[in-house]
Amino acid sequence: MAKTKLLFITHEMSPFLELTKIAEITRKLPQAMQDKGLEIRILMPRFGNINERRNRLHEVIRLSGMNIIIEDNDNPLIIKVASIPAARMQVYFLDNEDYFQRKHVFSDGNDKFFEDNDERAIFFCKGALETVKKLGWSPDVVHCHGWMTALVPAYMKTVYKEDPAYKNSKVIYSVYDEDAFEGNLHTDFARKAVMNGMDATHMDLYKAADVTSLHQGAIHYSDAVVYGSEQINEEVLKFVKKTNKPVLEYISTADFENYYNLYQEISNDELVSLA
Repeated sequence: MAKTKLLFITHEMSPFLELTKIAEITRKLPQAMQDKGLEIRILMPRFGNINERRNRLHEVIRLSGMNIIIEDNDNPLIIKVASIPAARMQVYFLDNEDYFQRKHVFSDGNDKFFEDNDERAIFFCKGALETVKKLGWSPDVVHCHGWMTALVPAYMKTVYKEDPAYKNSKVIYSVYDEDAFEGNLHTDFARKAVMNGMDATHMDLYKAADVTSLHQGAIHYSDAVVYGSEQINEEVLKFVKKTNKPVLEYISTADFENYYNLYQEISNDELVSLA
């Protein structure tokens, strides 16, 4: 039987960038799944505070050279890769000089949220899906971690739903209570995020451009939801219940058997309620 192919998309991962508990989960979970025989790929942004020399990042020329269009602007996408020798895993980093070459991740030195975080998220989500296509690799399951990945489920279920790379893919979104920002992304976030093959109504849930609306939009388009934290925002919990999506409840142990079962069931169209 062919190996289940599992794609992780995240904005942080240990040891490269550690902001919240997401970094630990996205380090341990892929390795646990690889140890169980699944085929793994991992994508994350190459934020400026990720040390290239220490982490031995190098550019993948055959993957670089694409342009991601946002607001009619062509934004070059550079792909870099690093290995985690102990885990025999490779991590692909999406880089762009304008969006990611900064000393700080989401806020400047005065804790002011970057005004272009909306475009950075759009760039990352579009770039991640295009990078996988260029790899010539079709994931059975795409597992998104963190608000910065929240557009991936929407794109997969609209623009990419008939694309050979994704037409048989299922998408899972992990909600983390620690994964939050105060305030809002740019007021034009939802409009900017619309791609060819979509219309404005596809982005209705994202319009408020706060972290709750991003979670809700991602959940709406996902095939299943994972609670990555013990406490989840009450508004998000209510929304999940209304959607009737299969849910993997929060488990504090490092036993990832429940994730493995979720991936196998969802990729084989055998998904039932996991609550």
